Amino acid sequence: MAMPPGKALGGNQLALDLGTRPALGRADFIVGSGNADAVAWLDRWPDWPGRILALAGPPGCGKTHLAHVWQARSGARLVQADSLWAEDLAVLTAEGAAVVIDDADRCTVPEALFHLINRVREASGSLLLTGVEAPARWPVTLPDLASRLKALPVAMLGPPDDALLETLMVKLFADRQIRVGAGVIGFLASRVERSAAAIGDVVEALDAVSLTEGRAISLALARKTLDLIAAGRAGQS
Repeated sequence: MAMPPGKALGGNQLALDLGTRPALGRADFIVGSGNADAVAWLDRWPDWPGRILALAGPPGCGKTHLAHVWQARSGARLVQADSLWAEDLAVLTAEGAAVVIDDADRCTVPEALFHLINRVREASGSLLLTGVEAPARWPVTLPDLASRLKALPVAMLGPPDDALLETLMVKLFADRQIRVGAGVIGFLASRVERSAAAIGDVVEALDAVSLTEGRAISLALARKTLDLIAAGRAGQS
């Protein structure tokens, strides 16, 4: 009889991890006090000043998720900042076109970003930029680009609050088709670094340990996983 995905096979064999499919739809995005303003800005599109908006916040706060939500709504093309220089700006900035530049604060060719902003405005298009900090704080040496970035409207995303942390954890487990008890969720939320990125790492690690050992996710397994993570970090220091 075939074993269901994610079940232990016994002995020293490891369970097969078939990967995950993170949910990136609007209905899957959890709104809390730290991101409500950003969500409101995206809902306001296309009524943005100059039809350009920057999303800024720490890693794991939901910028990329929101960028995908807006991409689906606007039909935008999503481009990673480090490959912007290789894109055909004429195609990206066709009349009325929409573009997302993820990690725009890491753009290595500032001239490309400068010309993109100009052409989007000329073509009555729309542009969404994401970065860790507000564009006015990006390390830009091109004066004309720095001036344009400082003038952009910015939607800031903050770290998640307690309720959002626990809800996010439940969602990340659900993305992996795993149901976890409230006791485990509360235990993890009280001990994990207070960032969405850290929660994602713990969920991934706990899923891997569960698959490897063929055990359901319990309080004991959660404790063991956190100990393994701590030991791994100590070994790297």
